[in-house]
Amino acid sequence: MATCLISAGRLRNLRRTTTARHSYCSSLTCGRQNVNGVDLYYEKTGTGKHAVVLLPGALGNTKTDFQPQLKSLNKDVFTVVGWDPRGYGLSRPPDRDFPLDFFENDARDAVDLMRTLGFVKFSLLGWSDGGIAALIAAAKNPALINKMVIWGSNAFVSQQDLDIYKAVCDVSTWSTRMRAPMEEVYGAEVFAKTWEAWVNGIEQFAHRPQGNICIDLLPLIRCPTLIIHGEKDPIVPSCHPYFLLKHIRGSRLHLMPDGKHNLHLRFPEEFNNLVEDFLQERQND
Repeated sequence: MATCLISAGRLRNLRRTTTARHSYCSSLTCGRQNVNGVDLYYEKTGTGKHAVVLLPGALGNTKTDFQPQLKSLNKDVFTVVGWDPRGYGLSRPPDRDFPLDFFENDARDAVDLMRTLGFVKFSLLGWSDGGIAALIAAAKNPALINKMVIWGSNAFVSQQDLDIYKAVCDVSTWSTRMRAPMEEVYGAEVFAKTWEAWVNGIEQFAHRPQGNICIDLLPLIRCPTLIIHGEKDPIVPSCHPYFLLKHIRGSRLHLMPDGKHNLHLRFPEEFNNLVEDFLQERQND
């Protein structure tokens, strides 16, 4: 897939307000914005009144996680912002670490980035870890969030989850195809080290009561919420989307029978249409 033709070295020299045109779409700009003490890389496209921010998965970034959405979501209806969380992708330095509050940090950075870019209200699209950050952001900032779509996400860590994480901890056991996008971004050594650190970081939550990540925040979410789940997802067991559905008031669940964890990349047209329809629905007073 086409990516932004701007190097990490050049980005470090950009002034915080500078943007650069993207190769595949004349309406997409790339830039860096200082947020909470870190220069966060972002990509922005579209001119629509409905602002949307994309929150990537573990170690994810705009290059690896959301190119079909940045490229194809309706640019007349939406303004779409993709970003690399601190320590991921082109938002380095700093190196990524995983303290117990790393999801809260990502949620705060996402919200503050959008506010710094001038958006008063916006919707959240969160995948996997990004979905967890979206849940936290929506719960803590109800006045700012229009709507939310999450997929491949969970509010707690169970023993079943731990077994899955441990099974994929050693990236040398992954296929070359699965490793390649991340190794292109990070290099093989840094990717392997950071992924292992992520697994150790997520395991911390298993020591909390109920494996709690953000269970207590779910009742605070007020925005219309669409939960999408791939029924062939090997990473997130089906108990998680149903738990979210039960505890997020007024939420709905859409199942994709052939969807796996990266369903938005494998079935981008179906996913984008689903998201656009949901985001454009009129809200009941």
